[in-house]
Amino acid sequence: MFLEYKGLRIRLHPQVYEPAEDTFLLAENLAVKEGDIALDVGTGTGIIALLMARKARWVLGVDINPIVVEIAKENARLNNITNVEFRLSDLFENVSGEFDVITFNAPYLPGEPEEPIDLALVGGESGREVLDRFIDDVPNYLKPGGVVQIVQSSITGVGETLKRLEERGLTARVVAKRHIFFEDIVLINAYARE
Repeated sequence: MFLEYKGLRIRLHPQVYEPAEDTFLLAENLAVKEGDIALDVGTGTGIIALLMARKARWVLGVDINPIVVEIAKENARLNNITNVEFRLSDLFENVSGEFDVITFNAPYLPGEPEEPIDLALVGGESGREVLDRFIDDVPNYLKPGGVVQIVQSSITGVGETLKRLEERGLTARVVAKRHIFFEDIVLINAYARE
């Protein structure tokens, strides 16, 4: 099965999160500029990394699910995109250096993952564990003036995310929102000081 989006042909897989409203909210509001070095955490099909690669000098996409990494690599080949690399990493575990833009479509459902696909959806006991680990580490990987873009659900406390980002020295605000069923999906941009 394939998804066509903004000129990309994306192969889907039953154990890889299929791009949905949250993905498209991020895709429509990407902060990447010409020549940027970008990082996509929890890359899934690789769609966000591949969209960023159109402007960025180089993009790294990482994911904890090995099936994801293979599908994302295949999607880069399918679309003849060569300025992107995909690798296995639990958040920043296998990442080094600093980036102009870091994106993260955070898992937010409370619970424990039972199969690979759950890693994209389930964020730990409270639903915030994965997001909070990400926020605690992300300033170490942002260039001065760089931006982190986080997609999350209102279910997991947008105010808490904004507060935590500010506590880590970033200037954060909600820049886009979409209401779906019983929740709001929000996009937060958080900027490192110059």
